[in-house]
Amino acid sequence: MPETSLVTARERAVAVLGGEPDDATLRRYLHGIPGVDAVGLEQRAAGLGTRSIKTSSKAWALDRIISLIDLTTLEGADTPGKVRSLVAKAITPDPADATTPRVAAVCVYGDMVPFAVDALGAAHGDPDDGGVSVAAVATAFPSGRASLEIKLADTAEAVAAGADEIDMVIDRGAFLAGRYGQVFDQIAAVKQACRRPDGTSASLKVILETGELVTYDNVRRASWLSILAGGDFIKTSTGKVQPAATLPVTLLMLEVVRDWHLLTGQRIGVKPAGGIRASKDAVKYLVTVAETVGEEWLVPHLFRFGASSLLNDVLLQRQKLSTGRYSGADYVTID
Repeated sequence: MPETSLVTARERAVAVLGGEPDDATLRRYLHGIPGVDAVGLEQRAAGLGTRSIKTSSKAWALDRIISLIDLTTLEGADTPGKVRSLVAKAITPDPADATTPRVAAVCVYGDMVPFAVDALGAAHGDPDDGGVSVAAVATAFPSGRASLEIKLADTAEAVAAGADEIDMVIDRGAFLAGRYGQVFDQIAAVKQACRRPDGTSASLKVILETGELVTYDNVRRASWLSILAGGDFIKTSTGKVQPAATLPVTLLMLEVVRDWHLLTGQRIGVKPAGGIRASKDAVKYLVTVAETVGEEWLVPHLFRFGASSLLNDVLLQRQKLSTGRYSGADYVTID
């Protein structure tokens, strides 16, 4: 959920940093964060990945995964018809089983937002209340190579069209060059562009594109920087760069969110995106969330899966639980 506190993101950042968020202050703070023990991190992730869940809990886990999915189509060939089909699946993932929960959101390009909003109709709403949100990628996704003016116009247009959530990309070139103040200012400006005339705001997810950040230390610093600048969520990837989401990187981002909550009391969401296709892998993420920040994070406004094909596998696993056998591939729709 977007910031609602009387304390603004910038005021909180100044309090945490002990000064204005310029290059020097941010560099001093971010480079003062202890380095990541890569071996330890990967061992922790591997250990969490081997945890099993009881058969009695599997049905709960599968339904929870569905309720946390941002069902996504981000292709140059996307059409209004494809978006309407995506929305139909988001609302009714399994037409043969009315007990199947809805997904959290549909995620589309900004120009597809009006078609998603129209197709959702009365189902458009807060996923924490059973509705389906519309998320739009913005800020020259996936590269982020555009002027700030274009990025802000991109964001404002999507919000005006009815987007509930904005998935922005950071300027990885600026970050890797150490221009932390520039990255901070851009995120803060996009956050402002998420505001609506009535004073409410679209939620802001900040995509780090971890596959381009090279090191775990950079992922940790980018996570802190994105939260300091006002991100409501930190997101691993665009899904267009490999590697995309990995369990160690997601664990590291969850640890940052945990530490931020301990420091400020504010809860920030995490969204692994790209490459999570199988139910068994998604369950590993659920376990990692529960063990790192607690089960209270397993709700739509604090955790999401960015995925296009994961839902189909979850539906097949769900049907096997109820019937004892796997269905053929024609049981689910082809996305």
